[in-house]
Amino acid sequence: MIRILAFLAVVFALGLGFAWLADRPGEMLVTFNGYQYQVSLMVAAVAVVAVVAAVMIVWWLIKALWNSPYTISRYFRVRRRDRGYQALSTGMIAAGAGDGALARKKTKEAAKLIRSDQEPLIQLLDAQASLLEGDHEGAREKFETMLDDPEMRLLGLRGLYLEAERLGDRNAARHYAGRAAAVAPQLAWAAESTLEDLTERGDWDGALKLVDAQKSTRQIERDAANRRRAVLLTAKAQALIDSDANAARAAALEANRLRPDFAPAAVVAAKLLFRQNDVRKGSKILEAAWKAEPHPEIAELYTHARPGDAVLDRLNRAKKLQELKKNHAESSLAVARAALDAQDFSTARREAEAAIRIDRREGAYLLLADIEEAETADQGKVRQLLSKAVRAPRDPAWVADGVVSDRWAPVSPITGRLDAFEWRAPMERLGQLIDGHEDTPEVQVPAIAAPARPVQERAGTIEHTAETPGTATEEKMDDRAGEDHVTPITAAAFAQVPEDAEAVEPAQELTRLPDDPGVDPDDAADKSTRRFRLF
Repeated sequence: MIRILAFLAVVFALGLGFAWLADRPGEMLVTFNGYQYQVSLMVAAVAVVAVVAAVMIVWWLIKALWNSPYTISRYFRVRRRDRGYQALSTGMIAAGAGDGALARKKTKEAAKLIRSDQEPLIQLLDAQASLLEGDHEGAREKFETMLDDPEMRLLGLRGLYLEAERLGDRNAARHYAGRAAAVAPQLAWAAESTLEDLTERGDWDGALKLVDAQKSTRQIERDAANRRRAVLLTAKAQALIDSDANAARAAALEANRLRPDFAPAAVVAAKLLFRQNDVRKGSKILEAAWKAEPHPEIAELYTHARPGDAVLDRLNRAKKLQELKKNHAESSLAVARAALDAQDFSTARREAEAAIRIDRREGAYLLLADIEEAETADQGKVRQLLSKAVRAPRDPAWVADGVVSDRWAPVSPITGRLDAFEWRAPMERLGQLIDGHEDTPEVQVPAIAAPARPVQERAGTIEHTAETPGTATEEKMDDRAGEDHVTPITAAAFAQVPEDAEAVEPAQELTRLPDDPGVDPDDAADKSTRRFRLF
């Protein structure tokens, strides 16, 4: 565009110049070799312009002829490169589609047309073709060759990492991931694998540095980074709680600052503060965490903040927690436990029953059984409550990858994943009743009377005189089915019924409840008084 504008400007300037000369006529006299040449000023100007244009054209032709060998070679080089890139593109598509033969063919073609040091993708295509052909050893050698090239180093580490994962060599995989994470922490596969390795070895400081690097590269969001930092700092505080109390306290307080609703961080921070006689600050941390999400460990630590407190003082502290989070099962259970310790059985029973109404669970029934045994020692009621506890939903616990734990842990013991434990109810027990409400009235199953006599013994029973194909097999099945089974009536049997035969009333069909297999007549009296169970 700029060249076009410059060309138009030059043409416009020449036009103005010729117009200016045309308005001012004049003559030019040139004396050369004894001759005088007299021409008009316009003709002289045109001649000068023509000479300059001719010189430029001649110069362009000479330059073109001089550079023609280079121009021709460059044309063929560009054409060869375009063919090479076309082969490389086709080979990458074939590798992605799983066509190993075509990928290998295009790899060789691209290598002939393009130098591998000029285009690193040829090495990648070569390694991918080896993997498709099943030559994993050759692919690993090619990936190791990539480590010498700074531009291909991360690609080589990725390939070696995947090969180590395929072979099940976790140590080698984490080694390659660690090298990649040191260079580029923004790579998710490298950072996650390295983070699992650091947490498994208990290198919490190294894991924190890696999380900070991930946050600086914007690989993870700010909230996710704060959550990970809180988990790592909590784990660090738990590891240092007995060896370095000051460092553990600093880590726990920072974790609680990042995530005030994270119960393990609040518990560790408050425990360290209580050890240093800072009950006021520790209690505030627990109260804030309790408001966000009540947790039994928070209630236990809060009520026993001062070891020398009387049982009534602990009951008052439990009631204070209940005021912070009303109408919650954990609040009622905390007060019920404290009241049981204080021998206030009426309050303990009332709060335990309130917890059952809010959230029916196993722990509430067990607590109610303890209250019943401590107050009345009625073993019948205790056994009844224990049976209800067995059938009630389980209490929430720390669950990660199918593992249920009473204590929180920073990583999963199965996969090594960070922050895998969740506070939730585990899977229900197999065989639990569909209708598990124990307080509903008992349903009496009506007894079904057996027929007065078998159908076969009635008068006028139709007997078979002809067999159809498959009758023998059916009779064998009937024999195994039971004595009361009636053999199907065929058309041949109807044909042999005498005309004066006595009419027979059809057998009365047994009345059954919906989806009820029925009751054996001999056991009707025993089972009619029992409560209906699915299992």
